[in-house]
Amino acid sequence: MSDREEVLGIIEKFFEIGKTKNLEVLKEIQVNDSAFSSFSDVPPYDLKDYSTTIALEELRFVSISDYNYAINNVKVNEFGDTAVVALEIIQKGMLVDNKAFTGEHITIPGRATFVLIKKPTWKIVHLHLSKSGN
Repeated sequence: MSDREEVLGIIEKFFEIGKTKNLEVLKEIQVNDSAFSSFSDVPPYDLKDYSTTIALEELRFVSISDYNYAINNVKVNEFGDTAVVALEIIQKGMLVDNKAFTGEHITIPGRATFVLIKKPTWKIVHLHLSKSGN
């Protein structure tokens, strides 16, 4: 398997968590050290560390049932043991409100940038997810 295929496999694993709800995969595919960082369009907008990011990702993935996604316009650039992936994504599902037992169908068009390092396998060291301006 080429590095490009491995990198794309990690990105796919990230979004597949929304379907499988296997949250442990988040810890397997992201770098657990001070080098890790993330941004998103969900408040607070500050630069987040590994543990904060994991907690927010887990909350997001369990809060959306019937999750599905489509990845488009993927660009992968490799620089030795570093890879940068930029893509467009459409995420769909039902937002679950466990307190009121209500659900709202959502469609979120977005953009994402992932930075991965090979140490010794490919892992995410930075990600930035944001909604598109549609």
